[in-house]
Amino acid sequence: MTGSFRAIAAFFLGLAIVAPAHAHPHVWVTMHTDLVYAPDGSITGIRHAWSFDDMFSTFATQGLDSKEKGKFTREELAPLAKVNVESLKEFDYFTYATADGKKTELTDPAPDYWLDYKDQVLTLNFTLPFKKPVKAKELKIEIYDPTIFVDFSFEKTNPAKLVGAPKCKLDVHLPREMTFAEGKKLSEIPADQKNTTMAWGAQFANKLVVTCP
Repeated sequence: MTGSFRAIAAFFLGLAIVAPAHAHPHVWVTMHTDLVYAPDGSITGIRHAWSFDDMFSTFATQGLDSKEKGKFTREELAPLAKVNVESLKEFDYFTYATADGKKTELTDPAPDYWLDYKDQVLTLNFTLPFKKPVKAKELKIEIYDPTIFVDFSFEKTNPAKLVGAPKCKLDVHLPREMTFAEGKKLSEIPADQKNTTMAWGAQFANKLVVTCP
């Protein structure tokens, strides 16, 4: 299996497996995010668990060899995990960080990433290290696709948590609702085309805001 999430999803929709055939987004992700801190109070990484919608999960695992039908081990999913992680690099892993108002660089995922498959749903687990550990009074993490090709939403009961930062406060900010006019315009973009004319995905970002003393 090759190509990015976009290429995979576009092909998927091109087969008319998903309806409607002309709509954005194409892939739906439910996520949990851990913000990992060092003992000195600096943040070192962002740990994601992204669960893909069941239709995408079914398509992505189609044709994969497994010892037990309908089940996949981490080892069997390792090649697919590699493709997914490498494809995400082109899109900055859809994760953007600012510390005290300044953009903060993240690096490529740690090598211990993996895919799980449970209840017919694929979950990609990976950690994005900060280029340099960061200390900040206010840290903001935004997760979104600028073109809204991929739709991200936090888990309702367990969206995010701080790991190793007991004196800091974490707030989760959900994106605003899309207006009818915006949704209509987005739905008019053909399934085989990227949303380049409405690049306002940041307006619908999922945000984590950490405030520390």
